[in-house]
Amino acid sequence: MVKKFLILLLVAGMGLIIFDLYQAFDSKESLGTLGEYYAQNGATDVGAANIVTAIVVTYRGLDTLGEVSILFLTAAILSFALSFRKEDEIENRELRPTSELLAIASQVLTPIIMIVGIYIFMNGHLTPGGGFQGGAVIASAILLMLMASPKLEVSHKVIAFVESVSGLAFIIIGVLGILLAGGFLDNGIMSLGTFGTLLSAGAIPLIYIFIGLKVGAELSNIVGTMSHDQNEK
Repeated sequence: MVKKFLILLLVAGMGLIIFDLYQAFDSKESLGTLGEYYAQNGATDVGAANIVTAIVVTYRGLDTLGEVSILFLTAAILSFALSFRKEDEIENRELRPTSELLAIASQVLTPIIMIVGIYIFMNGHLTPGGGFQGGAVIASAILLMLMASPKLEVSHKVIAFVESVSGLAFIIIGVLGILLAGGFLDNGIMSLGTFGTLLSAGAIPLIYIFIGLKVGAELSNIVGTMSHDQNEK
């Protein structure tokens, strides 16, 4: 009884907080000074048709570096936590056979999902998307493969190699932006090209390729580690 009362009290408290935030909310019908600058000068400064990409990858490049670092630490900590267990606690168990529908769907859809993921991060400067979204889509293809074939071994060496190389390349491009252009991850180190084409927006497509590969590798590493741990329990 006391437990239910405490839960009800907690829910009521959260409701009051949300209601107070709703009452104090004041919508703005115009952009602020910084937002106005992004909207008016983003396309000219960085040559990207997708203004969100222009902001995330160039103007706020250090924020993107922080987000990638957080994802890397999450993958590393999760892998460490799942692998830190006694050998005598590991017991192989019989897995249920995969349904024919899932197996066939995996064979058909996995290549398509991979291609869509690559398309998303290679066209992030032109259409909604980018490295994080494309990397997540690629990781979902790995997840589908593991669901269809639970005993499939994901090569952590390959994933670690892709993650390390893409992360190093991302940092090198960022430093080159400081040395050759106006700041960290400044896409001006390459020609802006023709606005609206694939080879445009300077170094942004290259940056998003490495972000997509890194994010995809990190999420795939998490999925692979969890799958391996689940199969052994």
